[in-house]
Amino acid sequence: MNFSSVDSSARRAEPVLVSLGFCLIFLLGIAGNCLVLAVLCRNGQMKTKTTNMFLCSLAAADLSFILFCVPFQATVYTLDRWVFGPGLCRAVHLLIFLTMYASIFTLTAVSLDRYLAICFPLRSRQMRTPRNTLASICLVWVLALVFSSPYLSYYAQMDLDGTVVCIPAWEPRRRVIMDVCTFIFGYLVPVLVLGLTYARIVRYLWTRVDPVTDRSESRQAKRKVTKMIIIVAALFCLCWLPHHLLILWMWFGHFPLNHATYILRVLSHLVAYANSCLNPIVYALVSKHFRKGFRKAFGCSMKRSEANRVHAVQVANTVSSVETKASEEEAASTST
Repeated sequence: MNFSSVDSSARRAEPVLVSLGFCLIFLLGIAGNCLVLAVLCRNGQMKTKTTNMFLCSLAAADLSFILFCVPFQATVYTLDRWVFGPGLCRAVHLLIFLTMYASIFTLTAVSLDRYLAICFPLRSRQMRTPRNTLASICLVWVLALVFSSPYLSYYAQMDLDGTVVCIPAWEPRRRVIMDVCTFIFGYLVPVLVLGLTYARIVRYLWTRVDPVTDRSESRQAKRKVTKMIIIVAALFCLCWLPHHLLILWMWFGHFPLNHATYILRVLSHLVAYANSCLNPIVYALVSKHFRKGFRKAFGCSMKRSEANRVHAVQVANTVSSVETKASEEEAASTST
């Protein structure tokens, strides 16, 4: 058996598989997040429920990531070169980290909101207002822009042995500091806050609230929403963990640049990018309100398409009857 031919054929198949993976992420992410935004915007409670406002911001971050980052990265892994110019080289990587920070900061803000809503339901009503929530969302995006802005100069387009690439342009020492800061402020600290708040929430629900005696609809709804947000936060942490671990491994461990580590980098990016299309699936599986909203959205689209078909048939029938009447009148006039 010729192992070299098998290896070469496997390497030729890799760009195709990577492209299919990115294509699947792109299609699912666009459809799912657009559907989430449609459901939240159609829902009259979106402007009055703080959690829905945060979920709208999270869906906007995921949709922006899918639209402006995934296609470019898929092209890079398929062609092994950068073809979009120096401006997009900087802008795409800025958007990657901007949306990453916006997502994790939004999840952190949601965890604090859930903590106040469940552990201090009465005292937090004055704080958890739509106006304060909107201010929190704006603060999240401003902080995300501040933390991600150095990446506008971190990457640059270069020519390496005749191949145009988009790679880090900073010196190694500055890159190490930047990557470690990204791991600390864009992953470690938010994950610690998420773990602390949700641990206190779970402890409160299991120790201070009797699930048998307390069956109020409001309490049950809060538990379901908290369960959904915990799953979303856990998925984000798990999906982005391989990416951060590879970066730290590259700087502080033995990370040879070979085909195996290249595959690991591609897989880590695929897993991280897949997180942007998983949240709508979680909403559909956990929340009955989202399931109803999704069904209504599909129902409305089906009704509109059916109404368009009926209208087209009516127009066709009208035109046909008019043409028939005109032909009859013409035949009658000819015979006379």
